[in-house]
Amino acid sequence: MAAGGLRVRSAFRKGLFTDKVAIVTGGGTGIGKAIAQELLYLGCKVVIASRSEEKVRTAAAEMSSLIPTDSPAQVKALQCNIRKEEDVKNLFSKTIGEFGKLDFLVNNAGGQFPSPAAQISLKGWNAVVDTNLNGTFLCCREAYHSWMAENGGVIVNIIADMWKGFPMMSHTGAARAAVDNLTKSLALEWAANGIRINSVAPGSSIYSDTAARNYSATENVFLREVPNIPAKRLGKPEEVSTAVCFLLSPSSAFITGETVKVDGGQSLYRNQFEIPDHNKQPAYDWEKLIEEEENDGNPKSKL
Repeated sequence: MAAGGLRVRSAFRKGLFTDKVAIVTGGGTGIGKAIAQELLYLGCKVVIASRSEEKVRTAAAEMSSLIPTDSPAQVKALQCNIRKEEDVKNLFSKTIGEFGKLDFLVNNAGGQFPSPAAQISLKGWNAVVDTNLNGTFLCCREAYHSWMAENGGVIVNIIADMWKGFPMMSHTGAARAAVDNLTKSLALEWAANGIRINSVAPGSSIYSDTAARNYSATENVFLREVPNIPAKRLGKPEEVSTAVCFLLSPSSAFITGETVKVDGGQSLYRNQFEIPDHNKQPAYDWEKLIEEEENDGNPKSKL
């Protein structure tokens, strides 16, 4: 641990999450890493999980080296493929075994690839849905059974801006929309257990080096989004992180089953997907239909 400290400046007071324990899936890179860093800054004990053991261990070592010596925060890395039920069970059992409880779950892990829907293979479709929907469900269910059913807790699911459809990403649009509904369903089913569950929907305009690498893109590619964003700029991972920390905090004690959009107003504005001019969707026109029938020698009543 270092005296220099984490390079984080949270809107929340230091120590807010002292003695709290969190699991953040996909916590080694991008938005997930920002969430983990802010939780650590606030004094939380954080388990970051990823399918790639090397990546998550490297991230944990980096974050651990920056935690001040007087901080109660701790970070631990665990390998977990959220598509595998046994991996998920192992993640929760090891976390609770080491820290004795689980207060927070942040379902951030996910993955997708751009493709026209007509070109997505069943294997590709299933891989995305299995990760983004089924993996999220498995983690929520295991959080419930392993700790939260008896002790309560808070869950935040990271979804996406799919409110006007998600052309070229139909697989993840379908999965994320399902998680939005899952969030609402579980908020009702588990309310009596003292569990709050909400979602955060980052816009596609949240830029990080990780996001750029995932899509083999440069920052200039992301900057093309700016005309479609009322805020007229790209978002940052820490702007998603602060929304997550708010929903985990006591300040949101009366909020459950909701989705917070972090997109600079993009979901209210333009869709970047361009549809070419065409004449493939003719109108339903009574007079034209009657005329066609009469020309065919088979007139029907005009009523």
